[in-house]
Amino acid sequence: MTAPIAVGAPAPDFTLRDQNGQDFTLADFRGSKNVVVVFYPFAFSGICTGELCEIRDDLGGFVADDVQVLAISCDHMFSQRAWADKEGYFFPLLSDYWPHGAVAQQYGVFNEQAGAALRGTFLIDTEGIVRWSLVNEIGQPRDFTGYHTTLAELRG
Repeated sequence: MTAPIAVGAPAPDFTLRDQNGQDFTLADFRGSKNVVVVFYPFAFSGICTGELCEIRDDLGGFVADDVQVLAISCDHMFSQRAWADKEGYFFPLLSDYWPHGAVAQQYGVFNEQAGAALRGTFLIDTEGIVRWSLVNEIGQPRDFTGYHTTLAELRG
């Protein structure tokens, strides 16, 4: 596993399909929205469900005119659709299924042994630069406090 993308570095671009089959490209948000990229290990797992429910329940803190959340795992699109339908997630759950974990590898958060992403969170500004990140192991829940603080600073 390579080191996670550093704060201040350009965020690697990607195009991934969401739970509804729609393509999302990171570069499409340049110049218009900050993006919070939330890598999670497994759909339907306890910690992941809790974290994505936190995003769902505080959607205004994650999705607004100037910010977009993109949640990414190595799960197949159809698994993500079933999970989104069950939990009421209406933000994009992107599939890094094939080539397996390619985007997670670019961001330095792919765990080869588990075949899944670590809990990597990256706040990317409108110019495509990583402004804040947090990477936790698979079994360690993340704390979004630093994200909210940095987003407030970006908003001025």
